[in-house]
Amino acid sequence: MTHQLQLRKPLAFFDLETTGVNIAKDRIIDICIVKAMPSGEVVIKNQRVNPGMPIPVESSLIHGIYDEDVVDAPPFKAVARVLAQFLDGCDLAGFNINRFDVPLLVEEFLRANVDFDMRNRRMIDAQRIYHLMEPRTLSAAYKFYCNKDLENAHSAEADTLATFEVLSAQMARYEGMPAKDEAGRAVVFQPDVDFLHALTMNKNVDLAGRIIYNDKGEEVFNFGKHKGVAVLDVLKKEPSFYDWMLKGEFPLDTKRRLTEIRLRMFTNGTK
Repeated sequence: MTHQLQLRKPLAFFDLETTGVNIAKDRIIDICIVKAMPSGEVVIKNQRVNPGMPIPVESSLIHGIYDEDVVDAPPFKAVARVLAQFLDGCDLAGFNINRFDVPLLVEEFLRANVDFDMRNRRMIDAQRIYHLMEPRTLSAAYKFYCNKDLENAHSAEADTLATFEVLSAQMARYEGMPAKDEAGRAVVFQPDVDFLHALTMNKNVDLAGRIIYNDKGEEVFNFGKHKGVAVLDVLKKEPSFYDWMLKGEFPLDTKRRLTEIRLRMFTNGTK
């Protein structure tokens, strides 16, 4: 398989099947990565994972993976470094990856003590492009852009390959067309990774969106009693809130970002 995307570095499309949708509690059971290389080559990697916990029946009914299907699969910790190496130097793409797949993948790497740095990676979410231009689902997107029916939906490989084809078709279809970003600003659609990253990226500080940037570029809480309040203001006025979050069932990435903000506060001398 080859591709026609204009890339300066590898772009890894991926999809997860999981035990559920709680980033802090649930686990990966299947991952497929379709890595598009700048040379035009496409490399596919599939990995089943034993989550170390029962797979809820309601989840199995969606993706068709049951406990007996992963009983002999390795735990994520055993394959984490191989997966991280496969994704080394890659930008990331997928369908709804900003809200779920990337936060959960990073969480699994953190549990495995593998530092998977997101800071220099571009992220492209084909769902957000689709919702901006043609608001529907992956199956409808596949039919609309590729004129194909999506068979075996909710299997990691089928969904990942469909997303790969959808984004390729989006780039070709919308190149040069006027559009508006989520802030309502007029833009011209470009088949470029930097442009698509800026178009589809959210304002999250942490991957789960518990902390976001406001319009002034300040880090603010995005939940609970302090929603919309600057993180630094909360940490200064209510230091116990930091301890509460670190002891709570928040994703490790959220706790890491909160700690970075707190350390910056002490480094800058604002207490």
